[in-house]
Amino acid sequence: MAIPQLHLKSLFITHPNAVAAVFEGLSTSKNNGKFTLTDINLTVTRGEQIAIIGPSGAGKTTLLHTLALAHKPGSGVISFNGKYPWELPGNERHNLRRRLFLSPQTPPLPARQRVVTTVLAGKLPHWSFATALRNLIKPIAPIEAYQALSRFHLQDKLYARVDRLSGGERQRCGLARLLLSDAELLLVDEPLSALDPQLAAQTLETLQQEASARNATLICSLHQVDLARNTFKRIIGLREGKIQFDSQEVTNQMITDLYQNTPIEATHDTRTVVTRHEKPLCY
Repeated sequence: MAIPQLHLKSLFITHPNAVAAVFEGLSTSKNNGKFTLTDINLTVTRGEQIAIIGPSGAGKTTLLHTLALAHKPGSGVISFNGKYPWELPGNERHNLRRRLFLSPQTPPLPARQRVVTTVLAGKLPHWSFATALRNLIKPIAPIEAYQALSRFHLQDKLYARVDRLSGGERQRCGLARLLLSDAELLLVDEPLSALDPQLAAQTLETLQQEASARNATLICSLHQVDLARNTFKRIIGLREGKIQFDSQEVTNQMITDLYQNTPIEATHDTRTVVTRHEKPLCY
């Protein structure tokens, strides 16, 4: 039997901001006074494409960062390709991280850097320090950066400065980095939040095509429920830090239950898109 790429068992995660909130005397009434993922059990095989949906504050971003080995579990087990990252020495865990790529909703792109240099940073995990330094002075592979940007309709921004980009262009610039990595696990957080519907569909299609082409696993958090249901075979519903369902057949009632008491608005298909509200307790 093949070893699963990812396996999480009885995992509990306290978001780092929870500690600061407690010391600062802030109200943290939800999730028993903590920002947590609670009793997460999840198995993922290589090549799967999975959407994570749920209300704002459900813990979608925290889950992605946990899968990216950025959050150490308070308890429970996480394994990646049969290895237990948090039982390894730091350098070995760092080597494991080279095999995954995390794309945050708001990519931390250097404002004064040119787009070509920023996109080529997708290769950093496999470059020496000297190569990375040369790339800052003069881009080493501008054609590769151009090709990656063209798949997100951004090729004309190759030599633009990052601080001249719109929010949606910055999102796609961050995703172009993903195309230049050779990661086998692609973790993408809300990649469509600043895009119009047509561009959002094209962007998601590009991500899925890339994952299929390299037999990489794609796990993507989305607020666009209808798009998730139409394009992903497996969908995980997360609410208040807990997995409510993990299914290939998501019914309208399951969606209604997942988003109960949260603002929703109609779109086409089942027509459910979640609107953001309040500052989330989980990320």
